[in-house]
Amino acid sequence: MDIRALGSQGLTVSAQGLGCMGMTAFYGTTDEAESLATIDRALELGVTLFDTAESYGPFRNEQLLGKALAGAKRERAVVATKTGIEFTDDGVLVGQNGSPAYVRRSLDRSLAHLGMDHVDLYYLHRVDPEVPVEETVGAMAELVAAGKVRGIGLSEAAASTIRRAHAVHPISAVQTEYSLFERGIEGNGVAEVLAELGIGLVAYAPLGRGFLSGAITSPDDFAADDFRRTDPRLQGENFDRNLAVVDAVRRLADQKGVTSSQLALAWVLEQGAVAIPGTKRRRYLEENLAASGIRLGAEDLAAIEAVAPAGVAAGDRYAPALMASLDG
Repeated sequence: MDIRALGSQGLTVSAQGLGCMGMTAFYGTTDEAESLATIDRALELGVTLFDTAESYGPFRNEQLLGKALAGAKRERAVVATKTGIEFTDDGVLVGQNGSPAYVRRSLDRSLAHLGMDHVDLYYLHRVDPEVPVEETVGAMAELVAAGKVRGIGLSEAAASTIRRAHAVHPISAVQTEYSLFERGIEGNGVAEVLAELGIGLVAYAPLGRGFLSGAITSPDDFAADDFRRTDPRLQGENFDRNLAVVDAVRRLADQKGVTSSQLALAWVLEQGAVAIPGTKRRRYLEENLAASGIRLGAEDLAAIEAVAPAGVAAGDRYAPALMASLDG
């Protein structure tokens, strides 16, 4: 497994991490035993970055990851969690909150749920428009000084916000959706500012929320409680148009003797990002990790660009309420 640096503060991670969200929320039925086995298998195969958040459940995902990494396993893992979406202690959603007081309180709660004395990467999950990012990151920097956090990250932040945050404390990573379906950071200044400031890019949903795997052929493939039923890109005419892109990617993958998922992940890795595909099953984990050994040449990249250029996906990437939560 390749190792990549996130920022300039000495934080290094495997080129592919594991997104743990679906193990407890949003993607239909869950199986704790299989999820724990998947995390164990990830460690065996050299994965070091494990991504969670207090909002994934809420709280249950952090508790699951803490159980999986108890004891000596903790030393082999880089644990990332997130703040900025407020919940009461009994799990009731309040809304975005980037206040210093909430940042401090939510980290202590996260550490309790994880059963850990520190996290390696602490993200602001969503930028609070009511709180200057300088204040939020200032509180996060205090947590670094206290030894409770190793590195600071932002999620779905605009280029100008990243600059302002980085001026307060070095930002190790920016997490954003990035895949053959979602390349917005290439045109909104985020990619450029990350390169300029030496900040790592962590790509979530690198498989287009599983759609680029080719396993989804109908909206009926989603369970009744799968949040993808509300994804504009996976509804109506958008579904059909985007499925045509998936079919084109699959044909390229067939020519190369790999799966659609592996080709899509290899493309993300080729861009220099750290990818955190989410899965709750060992067989998909193993398939995904095999993408790390795929090398794409100039001809491969040109062929992919021809069928999946920037802006190819039809529809917004979130329902309106969630789109409104994005910075910028």
